[in-house]
Amino acid sequence: MKNLGRIFLLLFLISNTLYAGVIASVDSQKVQRGDVVTLSLKLIGEDIQRPNIYDLCGADVISTSEARSIQMTNNTTQTDYILTYKFEPKKTCTIEPLEVLIDGKKEKTKAIDIVVQKVVPSKDDDFSLQLYLTKKEVFVGETFELILMLKQKKSASMLDNKFVEPNLKGFWKKGDPKQERGEDDEFIVTKVTYSLAAQREGILDISVAQMKIASRKKARNFFGGFFPEVKWKSYFSNELSIKVKALPSGVTLVGDFKIEASADKTLANANEAVNISIKVYGDGNLEDIRSFKPYIDGVSIFDEKIVIDKNKLSQEIAFVGDESFIVEAFVLKYFDIKTNTIKSISTQPIHIEIKNVKVKQELTIKRDNNETVIVPRQENISKEIDRLSLIFTFILGLGLGILIMFLKQKNLFTRKKSFDINNHKILLVKLIPYKENEDVKEIVSILESNLYSSSQEKIDIKVIKEIVKKYKISA
Repeated sequence: MKNLGRIFLLLFLISNTLYAGVIASVDSQKVQRGDVVTLSLKLIGEDIQRPNIYDLCGADVISTSEARSIQMTNNTTQTDYILTYKFEPKKTCTIEPLEVLIDGKKEKTKAIDIVVQKVVPSKDDDFSLQLYLTKKEVFVGETFELILMLKQKKSASMLDNKFVEPNLKGFWKKGDPKQERGEDDEFIVTKVTYSLAAQREGILDISVAQMKIASRKKARNFFGGFFPEVKWKSYFSNELSIKVKALPSGVTLVGDFKIEASADKTLANANEAVNISIKVYGDGNLEDIRSFKPYIDGVSIFDEKIVIDKNKLSQEIAFVGDESFIVEAFVLKYFDIKTNTIKSISTQPIHIEIKNVKVKQELTIKRDNNETVIVPRQENISKEIDRLSLIFTFILGLGLGILIMFLKQKNLFTRKKSFDINNHKILLVKLIPYKENEDVKEIVSILESNLYSSSQEKIDIKVIKEIVKKYKISA
């Protein structure tokens, strides 16, 4: 009888365990890096509060699913819930006990250890990845190539694939990687070439590349049955490191370059824009080249953003002046790794001649009988104008002025030609001579920003028309 009582007590405890609780399990406790682990929670009870689980073992949950099973025992219905969570552990870890509220009571799972083993490539693998470097040592900014070789057996099948490229933090990527595809008797080979340049000195690491391959397999569920499942398997490349040396003092560029500059015109009217195009060709860290915008006294200069396309850099600069000027040579200084020397290359100076220049007045001082007299004289005039000619010129000018006023009142003069104020480049050139005036200064600033930067600020057309009318600006 005592044994019978113990049996009933044991059955009672087992029934309590079966009808209320939570059981946790994983499809595998030993996995390779990149493998996806599935955690299953079997929840038993009437009133179940599902847990919110977003990460496991320090890795984000990739996907979740839910299944339900209804069982009849001695005319009693029992509903079991199966919650599954997929995650990709990066290293050996422990799934800590999880807490679930069931029938008003907190139930806990047991901790589960996950061992993540390093992937050891095998010749029998259906897929393989390998990284190569074209150089072992480089200077900061020096271009080199990283080559990724992906091999796939022709007999290998897959449902899907995902490629995770190596972490290239600390490097500039020069354009998109180049891809070539070929095959031999056994493999399909894909070659991917990255063109890179190091951003800083030191030993820089290049992490592994990863290829995730999806295939179909059969899996067993909690109820003992099999069901089809998509299984992901990861393949990894090797890791690399490269030594990066600092550039010699005084230079920030490294490689082999060529520079040229050209102007759309060398003869222009006063305050007419002259556009100069600078181009740099070569293999090196073009990204470190700054704007070529120079300073020229008395000349307004507007530079556009530098544009880099593969091994070519270009920049446009506009010059607006009211007298002739010289654009000095543009100079580029860099370290040549072929000769291991610092080189300097430059363009030719560009002479810009301005026609229709307004004659400037110059004051000279003459001393006569200990008296100082200030006499105005014009440039390029050597002979002194006598008093009689000056008086005659004054009288003639006065008469012409009166005649012009009379004819203007009679509308005998035709109106000056107007220009398209919606053409902002022409408008800017026309307003440059008046840019020191308060009402014009703001408009000139807005036009410069809209033309030579990403700004798109609106301009009041009424204000423009008033300024054009005020200063009698014409074509």
